[in-house]
Amino acid sequence: MSLGQAIAPYLPYLRRYGRAISGSQQSGDALVAGLLETLVANPGAVDPSGDLRIQLYRMVHDNFGLMAGQSAADENAPAEVAIADARLRRIPSLARQALLLTAVEGFNSDETGRIIGRDTASVDELIAQATDEIDRQTRARILIIEDEPIIAMDIEMIVRDLGHDVVAVATTHAEAVAEAQKHQPGLVLADIQLADNSSGIEAVQEILQDVKLPVIFITAFPERLLTGDRPEPAFLLTKPYQPATLRAAISQVLFFDESTVPA
Repeated sequence: MSLGQAIAPYLPYLRRYGRAISGSQQSGDALVAGLLETLVANPGAVDPSGDLRIQLYRMVHDNFGLMAGQSAADENAPAEVAIADARLRRIPSLARQALLLTAVEGFNSDETGRIIGRDTASVDELIAQATDEIDRQTRARILIIEDEPIIAMDIEMIVRDLGHDVVAVATTHAEAVAEAQKHQPGLVLADIQLADNSSGIEAVQEILQDVKLPVIFITAFPERLLTGDRPEPAFLLTKPYQPATLRAAISQVLFFDESTVPA
């Protein structure tokens, strides 16, 4: 098997991680593109006999560190970088990445330590630090778009336990748009397939015509929305998910939302 064939299955999830830590599809996909360029120029940058997944995530992690350093001195850096900088004065970026790697990407503490260059105990401390600080900084009014009642109830309970307000739960395209117009939420959690057989993506696109707000899409098929070939969500949650995964995703989205930047 060629190196390209070996890394291909990991690319959608590397894009998801890159988008999550950088705050946008453009920046996240650029991190993965940089990884691919490195491997084309130097295939020996990874050891095919080792844990390829960990090596690839480590490369994205390192590329993000370089990008963040360059963006800090760039007056034309994307808005999400400035927002993140405001928060990074209160929480180290490394702690946020440790939370994402464990809660969203499914690495254990030991594997996460190998990616970010820390021991297991340090990773656990970073996760606790990130969770506490991000929860303190971010509060939002949330619209849930989900047509499965049990899943909707589960999401609502998790969201409320995190200290956020749920303004409404919508099950169809029309209902989602109406509730968004009525309540003006600060965040949307949207399923891909809705009760009236319409697309949650189309509902969100209509909502975003009137107001700019962060969105987390929920789907059982994340690979379909992580191709990098078209405008795609920066934040994506895979079904089935754990409460910690939803918590990390919400916290990360709000991390880049200017309306919750502390003074």
